Amino acid sequence: MTTILPRKDVVIVGLGWTGAILAHELTEGGLDVVAIERGPWRDTATDFNIGYAQDELRYGIRRDLFLQPAVEAMTMRNSTSQTALPMRDYGSFLPGNGVGGAGVHWNGHTWRFWDSDFQIADHLRDRYGAGRIQDLQLQNWGVTGAEMEKSFDRFEYLAGISGKAGNISGQIQEGGNPFEDPRARDYPLPPMQMTYAPTLFAEVTRSLNLHPFPTPSANLSKDYINPLGIAMGQCTMCGFCERFGCANYSKSSAQTTILPVLMKKKNFEVRTDSEVLHVDLDASKKHARGVTYVNTSGEEFFQPADMVLLCAYGLHNVRLMMLSGIGQIYDPNTGEGTIGRNYCYQTNAGAQVFFDDKNFNPFIAAGALGQTVDDYNGDAFDHGPLDFVGGAGINCIPSNGRPIQTRPTPPGTPRWGSDWKKATVKSYKSTLGFSSQGSSYPTRGNYLDLDPTYTDRFGRPLLRFTFDFPDNDIRMSNWVSDRMEDIAKAFGGRQYTNTRRKKGWDSVPYQSTHNTGGAIMGTDPKTSAVNKYLQSWDVANVFVIGASAFAHNAGKNPTGTVGALAFHAADVIRQQYLRNPGQPLVSA
Repeated sequence: MTTILPRKDVVIVGLGWTGAILAHELTEGGLDVVAIERGPWRDTATDFNIGYAQDELRYGIRRDLFLQPAVEAMTMRNSTSQTALPMRDYGSFLPGNGVGGAGVHWNGHTWRFWDSDFQIADHLRDRYGAGRIQDLQLQNWGVTGAEMEKSFDRFEYLAGISGKAGNISGQIQEGGNPFEDPRARDYPLPPMQMTYAPTLFAEVTRSLNLHPFPTPSANLSKDYINPLGIAMGQCTMCGFCERFGCANYSKSSAQTTILPVLMKKKNFEVRTDSEVLHVDLDASKKHARGVTYVNTSGEEFFQPADMVLLCAYGLHNVRLMMLSGIGQIYDPNTGEGTIGRNYCYQTNAGAQVFFDDKNFNPFIAAGALGQTVDDYNGDAFDHGPLDFVGGAGINCIPSNGRPIQTRPTPPGTPRWGSDWKKATVKSYKSTLGFSSQGSSYPTRGNYLDLDPTYTDRFGRPLLRFTFDFPDNDIRMSNWVSDRMEDIAKAFGGRQYTNTRRKKGWDSVPYQSTHNTGGAIMGTDPKTSAVNKYLQSWDVANVFVIGASAFAHNAGKNPTGTVGALAFHAADVIRQQYLRNPGQPLVSA
C-alpha cells in the first residue's frame, strides 16, 4: 500500500552538490522543497570526525562512503557483440552514497569548461572541417562560455576556491592559466602553498616553454566565509581527501558550504534512507505528478509535487528517466532516442619519475594541491597536422602518501617479499608522479540503456554500459603521453615510467569517477534530452541537473561545471519558469 503525502512545490531526488544548490536557491524564492536521498545523513562532526576520519582501511579500502553493488549494481560491456555482466564490486569508478554524494569524497579540482567545449561541434568544424569529426557524435551544448561565466563565478565563491586567474576580462594574468576563457574576477582565495613535487614540476615544465599554474582547488588555502555566511578553515594538508570526508571543514562540499544554512529553513525538509523508484507521470506522459519512493522499512510513499528535479549522480539520473518513461531510450542502430546518448568517460594516463637524491614528503598533501599545464588541453594547440581532436591537462598533484596504497616501486620490482619491501622504503619519499586527464568524445556506439537480464532488489532493470575508448581518444592520449615522456626525461631522475591508455576499457581497476552524458543538454530535442536550461524536452516540469547533461567530457574534472549548471538552472527556474510553470522554456 502506498501512502500519499501532502503536496510540495518541489521534490528533489538526491542531496549532493546540485540538490543542495537547487534547494537553497528555490527555498530562497519561497518554494516549499523536500529532498529525498537514498543514502544516510552525513555531517562533519558525526561522520567525518577528526578522531577516525583518516582511517584508510575503512574509507580508502573498504569504501565506507560509497555505493555498494548490493544496493545498486550496473552491467558492463565494451561493444554490442558482447553480453554485459554486472559489476560485483565498483572499481573503475566510485559513486558516492548519502547526503553530499560524490561531493563528499572528491579531491577538489575545480575547473571551468571552455567556450570551445560548449560550442565544440561548431568550433572544430570551423577550424578543421567537418571531416575531422565525422566519426564522433560531437554536438554543441546550447550555451556559451560567456553565458556560463556568472554561474561559474557563483559556484567558486560559494565553495571558496583557491587559485590564480589567468584571464580577467580579456587581460592575461601572470601566473594563471593563459588558455582559460575571460572571467570577471579572480578566485576568492589565493593558490595553495606548493609542496616540493609540484614546485619542481613547474620549474621543469617552464623550462620546456610550457605554462604551469596552480591547480584550482576546493581545498582552502586560507580561512574563508562564503556568501551564505558559512565559515571554513584553512587546509592542513593531511592528504586524506579523495575517498574521505574532510574532518577540518577545509574541503568544499554541500556539508561545508550550504547545508548549515539550508537545514535551518522551515520550507526545506530532507528524507534520508529513502530510494526513489520512479517519477510518476500523468496520463499524457507530459507532466510529472511527483515521485514514488520506499524507505528502509519497505514502506512505499507517493510524494506529489509541482516540479521534480533529478539531482542524483549522473548515471542515476539517466536510469531514473528510463525507468520513469521520460523521453525515448537511445538506440545506437538507428541513432534515434536521447536517453542514454553520448555517454563519455575520461581518458587518463600517468608517469612516474624515480630519484635517488630527493625527498618529496608525499604525506604533506591535499586532493587538489598541485600544478597543471593546459598547453595540450582541449583545442589550446593546433590539431591541423594531427590525427585526432581533443586533449588533456597534465597535472602534478601528489594528493596523498597514505600508507596502504602509496607504494611506488620501479619496473622489475617483485610484487611481494623482502625485495618489494626494500624497494617501497627506497621509493616512498623519492618518487614524483604526474598524470594526464584527457577528454572523452562521444561516438554512436558508446551509450547507456537498461539491461535486459539483470535487475535490482526491487525488480527494476539495471543500468547497462556499452563503452570502449574511441580510437580518436586513444590517439589523443598517446600523443599527450609522448609529451609527458619529454617532461619525465627533463626531470633527470634515475628512471621513469610512462603508462599509456589502451583499448579495452576494464571496469575493475580504479580510473575515474567522471562519468558524463546520457541526458545531455542541447538545442534539438531529437539529439538531446534536456534543453539549455536542463529542462526535459518531454516533461516540462522535470529538470535534470548534473554531469548527465554533458554532451561530451573535456580534459578537466567535471565538478566546477556541474556546480555552475546547477546555478544556471536555478536562476532560470526562479526568473522565468515560475512565471509560467509547466511550460517549456525553449520551443522545440
